[in-house]
Amino acid sequence: MSQIMASIDASGRLVVPKEMRVSLGVEGGGELMLSLEDGALVAMTRAEALRRLRDRLRQAVPPEHSLAAELIADRRQDAARRG
Repeated sequence: MSQIMASIDASGRLVVPKEMRVSLGVEGGGELMLSLEDGALVAMTRAEALRRLRDRLRQAVPPEHSLAAELIADRRQDAARRG
């Protein structure tokens, strides 16, 4: 999809053009996650934000390491300390 010029009204509202909303699967009243990345406004769906976060976690944690197992072991240690 090509770039589209959009305007911000006096109240600070930005209208996302229909073809972009359709492409993102966002209808009226839907939500987008907004972030600033290197001076650019980036808008994405919650599902896309979660996908990107999961990808970053996969890169940060080796595949043989289980965060769930680590959490369970940590909770068991805490329970054992408490008695």
